Amino acid sequence: MAHDGPNQSGPEQSGPEQSEPQESGPVTAGSGAGEGGTAPEMPSGGRSAPHKTTASSAPAPGTASGDAGRFGTPGRPLRRNSFLVGFTGALGVLSAYAVYLGLRNAAGILVLVVIALFLAVGLHPAVVRLCAWGLPRGVAVAAVTLTVLALLSAGVLALVPPIVTQSGQFLDQLPSYLDTLRRNEAVNDLVVRFDLMRRAQEAANADVVGRALGGVLGGAQLVFGTVFRVLTVLVLTIYFLVHFDRMRNLGYALVPRSRRERVQLIGDEILTKVGAYMVGALSIAVLAGVTTFVFALVVGLPYPFALAVVVAVTDLIPQIGATLGAVIVSLVGFATDPSVGIACVVFFVVYQQIENYLIYPKIMRRSVHVNEVAALVAALLGVSLLGVIGALIAIPTVAAAQLILREVVLPRQDVR
Repeated sequence: MAHDGPNQSGPEQSGPEQSEPQESGPVTAGSGAGEGGTAPEMPSGGRSAPHKTTASSAPAPGTASGDAGRFGTPGRPLRRNSFLVGFTGALGVLSAYAVYLGLRNAAGILVLVVIALFLAVGLHPAVVRLCAWGLPRGVAVAAVTLTVLALLSAGVLALVPPIVTQSGQFLDQLPSYLDTLRRNEAVNDLVVRFDLMRRAQEAANADVVGRALGGVLGGAQLVFGTVFRVLTVLVLTIYFLVHFDRMRNLGYALVPRSRRERVQLIGDEILTKVGAYMVGALSIAVLAGVTTFVFALVVGLPYPFALAVVVAVTDLIPQIGATLGAVIVSLVGFATDPSVGIACVVFFVVYQQIENYLIYPKIMRRSVHVNEVAALVAALLGVSLLGVIGALIAIPTVAAAQLILREVVLPRQDVR
């Protein structure tokens, strides 16, 4: 029978009712304690001695004991039947498809964000250099942005008028070109057989050209869409340049503290190398354009500034860009005069050797060296995805992946 006083500790009577150990639970006052309020000593076996369950040690209503809480005993887990598995899988597929639709619909904006981010990474070293000279960060960002805008405006003014003028002249002179070709017997036979004269005149018609361009509405949409994309990239680039340090610190803060230092070191190295590569690529492209402009003035090439801009833009494309620009200028030279074309070929052969073995290594000594095969594949993929901008950001992307592979992936594989 239970009594009012505290339970006296002592040896317990062995019996069938005491054969099962008591479930663990919170120790309450007056249960399992001696007169001095201390718990009984542990036996030599390391296991606590069992004791009788009394009325005072029973859990009070509303208190947790074992699996039974104040909200009741948890039920058995749901069975993994075919319906539950299929329903969960269907939800996963629907969620993945919703993410895919969101990314596809926002692909245009995401591309602009990526371009602006890479431009900000590439222009950030220039902003840091101007800040080191004593300029405030806002003034440095404004100076770099205005310089880029001036270069882009000069390129547009140099390229657009000659393209429009020469395209119109070509369309006007196309019938006379065909008449000249008809004087050749072989060409005349082909023209008569396939009725090329009529088709060429129809193709040169302004109405046909307008319909091919989508009419007035399609041309306006193309122009305003291009202006919108350029302004979006410009605004995002300025924003990223102004808040570059804050965004970088926020990205590092998302990493667990135990790995933050290593991630910060690798991230800073990637940003430094990528910025150095992009600044170096722009410097080499500007140098190639200036050199081509001087050469075009010397030999008397038409539209020297436009050709210089073409060479500078194509020189941004890794591996094949310099050769592409050289071919375009050489074709213009041969169209002007055969001797001028030969001079263009000699000039570009000599200049590319100087650029590859003297200029490029000197300017790019701080950048990450990328495998040539990886650089070529990345450049081709970048051109197919984003054009010239894709080719420009392809090499820094491969360089960053190469650094992560060398510093993170390969050491982890060596440890295993």
